[in-house]
Amino acid sequence: MTKNELLELISQGENSGVEFKRDDVRPEQIAKEIVAFANFQGGQLLLGVDDDGSISGIQRKNIDQWLIDTVFGRYIHPQIIPYYREVRISENQSVAVITVNTGVTKPYVVRRQDREDVYIRAGSTSRLATREQQARLFASGGMLYAEKLPVSGSGLADLSQDRLNEYLLSIVGEKETPKKDEDWQAILCKLGFMTESIPGSSPVCTIAGLVLFGLSPRRLLPNAGIRWMAFEGKDKSYRSLDDRLFDEPLVPVRGISSGVGGHNLQNGLLENLFLAMQPFVSEELDDLDNSLRRQRTWAYPPEAFRESVINAVAHRDWTRHEEIEIVRYADRLSILSPGALQNSMTVEKMIAGQRSPRNNLIVAVLRDYGYVDSRGMGVRNKIIPLLLENNGTAPEFEATEDHLKTIMYQSA
Repeated sequence: MTKNELLELISQGENSGVEFKRDDVRPEQIAKEIVAFANFQGGQLLLGVDDDGSISGIQRKNIDQWLIDTVFGRYIHPQIIPYYREVRISENQSVAVITVNTGVTKPYVVRRQDREDVYIRAGSTSRLATREQQARLFASGGMLYAEKLPVSGSGLADLSQDRLNEYLLSIVGEKETPKKDEDWQAILCKLGFMTESIPGSSPVCTIAGLVLFGLSPRRLLPNAGIRWMAFEGKDKSYRSLDDRLFDEPLVPVRGISSGVGGHNLQNGLLENLFLAMQPFVSEELDDLDNSLRRQRTWAYPPEAFRESVINAVAHRDWTRHEEIEIVRYADRLSILSPGALQNSMTVEKMIAGQRSPRNNLIVAVLRDYGYVDSRGMGVRNKIIPLLLENNGTAPEFEATEDHLKTIMYQSA
């Protein structure tokens, strides 16, 4: 960084990625800002600059060693390795620039007086994270698997017996299913679909168990299910063509264990959703094909939007209270999955084919039922090439702290 670049940065003032501090500030104050940057999207701390942007310069001797040994070594956990440099402003003044990237082992904390405080960046200030924000940081850092959290008030009776029977016999490979509720609860706890949340009480469903096999997941888990809407125009007008909330188990009953197979005896949520979407994303032609069936043309490649919807289901953040939302407009299809990208994932990494599942158990079961393949690179290998080939446009990905939105456009 040159002197002019630094002066330009200072002239823009503090923001979510830039913080000013005098060099005589206490070490825990610096640690607070560094932790907030690492828990957010990274940033730069300018040491030797007052809050109003005036340059006081660094006065402390061996400040780089003091930062590493005291600030980063004593107050910040887990370890963060910053990039440190000094920029000379004048013969007698320099500013220390401490650059911190977004962390991959969140949440980062400030340790002091037998406490661990979690800070996040909010605009140009750093503040203590709420319980919900801490949960999201733990989840994004791979230290909390929200899909295995207990759902209060739930029990074995809230799960589909037909689906559980088929899963145990056809997927897990059990010779027979349990006869007693206690035996069912024991095996479902081992599989991660139930958990003993309170010692001595009956097990309850986990989020994964309820979402995959629950008869009506939203009764106990309001952010489950998928909201589907269709509008005639290019925005959400006052009247929708279709507006439904799907609240069913994710997995179907295929009759495999009874020797039926070939088609679903009971659809899962995804099948019913795609049936509802079909009239709004496809059209039957008047001409008949050789088998005397009417051909169907699609506004979007079915494999592309199917893959996007499954991704939204597989990787949504269960610490968020919103449901998945799919909206068809006149010119585009929007698929919104609650939660930021997980584990330092970015849109660029996702497009390149990097994989980082958030809900490993849900993904594994979806793979068991053939919804996802073992490679897990549907964005790179399916969604993008299919849309380019059929519609002539690549999808757009909008990643924020609140959601990942995939937007597919119709061909011009």
